[in-house]
Amino acid sequence: MLARKGLVPDGFLLTRLAEEREHPNRKRSRSQRARFITKTGSCNVAHKNIREQGRFLQDVFTTMVDLKWQHLLLIFTSAFLCSWMLFAMIWWLLAFAHGDLQPLHHRVGMEIVPCVTAINSFTSAFLFSIEVQVTIGFGGRMVTEECPAAIVVLIVQNILGLIINAVMLGCVFMKTAQANRRAETLIFSRNAVVAPRNGRPTFMFRVGDLRKSMIISATVQLQVIRRTVTSEGEVIPVSQLDIQVENPLRSNGIFLVSPLIISHTLERGSPLYDLSAHSLATADLEVIVILEGVVETTGMSMQARTSYTPDEILWGRRFVSIVSEEDGRYCVDYSKFGNTLPVRMSGLSAKELEQTRGVREAGADDAADVRPQGWGLVRAGRRAIRRGGRACEGAASQPWYDPAREEAEPAARVEAQPAAHQEAVPLEVIG
Repeated sequence: MLARKGLVPDGFLLTRLAEEREHPNRKRSRSQRARFITKTGSCNVAHKNIREQGRFLQDVFTTMVDLKWQHLLLIFTSAFLCSWMLFAMIWWLLAFAHGDLQPLHHRVGMEIVPCVTAINSFTSAFLFSIEVQVTIGFGGRMVTEECPAAIVVLIVQNILGLIINAVMLGCVFMKTAQANRRAETLIFSRNAVVAPRNGRPTFMFRVGDLRKSMIISATVQLQVIRRTVTSEGEVIPVSQLDIQVENPLRSNGIFLVSPLIISHTLERGSPLYDLSAHSLATADLEVIVILEGVVETTGMSMQARTSYTPDEILWGRRFVSIVSEEDGRYCVDYSKFGNTLPVRMSGLSAKELEQTRGVREAGADDAADVRPQGWGLVRAGRRAIRRGGRACEGAASQPWYDPAREEAEPAARVEAQPAAHQEAVPLEVIG
């Protein structure tokens, strides 16, 4: 539709066709699964068995704005026709009651001033009703001072006509200036990707604005809709979980001056923490993207929506760069808006990768703590004696037996030790 309007080049649509051809073997068994948000942003929810239909009549204006164009135009035309016919009947009855519809030859000898001049039939009364309500005066028909009731009817019809004009024109204006029309020029990538970024698996998609007028205070919100089961066994068919958008400002605000890649790291606490390449094909989830902001030209709030099902999430791919610098300004090539490239990535989930990394780090720490156990050697006579103990780190290695110091060293060692510390040490004879 955007290509027909001239807003998106044909290459953008050709790129999407090329993406689909790159994955001819992707599973499409779940493509028929119902989704809550369509790719165009409309809510795919049908409301049935609503018993309190009268609530819609309490807010007539919103109900009429939400109607389709053909229904609104039908109500618009019917309201005017019905009001014209109603007051035409009233004007005809006034003329009939006053005797203005009698032929002229029956009025011989009487000077009757009519309530409304030039009303001789219902057709003339209908034309006068139109002239009064739409303030068109041709000069042939007019209200006289003869009938006060005609003056009252004139006032009532003018007030009612103004109300009908205000409501109908307001509905048409609001329907043509709805904020969702601005969302037609906000585009999202057809597919989302999961690729490593800064060493961690990251969920990413691309969003862009085709207009030069910006979206002020734009924010992006991500939600995952999936079927969950509580610890009590309660099945929640539609469970909405928020996803934190990666932003250095620690907020969901973005500056949408050029197409951006919105990312979310699959870390602990993320609803996609257990998602892997194998489980993605059978996952029962839907990632909803909501972009909100204020239109710069009109100051109205707007919202654009889209969603990604498991079939539309590509594992192990990343988006190509489409922003380049030419002649001192940045240029955006929208023909590559949805193009992706394969990257080397493990098929394990973020949880499995973290557990694997933890096991490796624990194994490395255990290996570092294991040190060779040395044996402290003492001498007793001419026989080698050993006792269990840990080798001192950093000590210089010396021969365990020196015949020159055999006689002097034992005596000095005994004198250096206090009496309280002189304890018998069980020795084990070696050799």
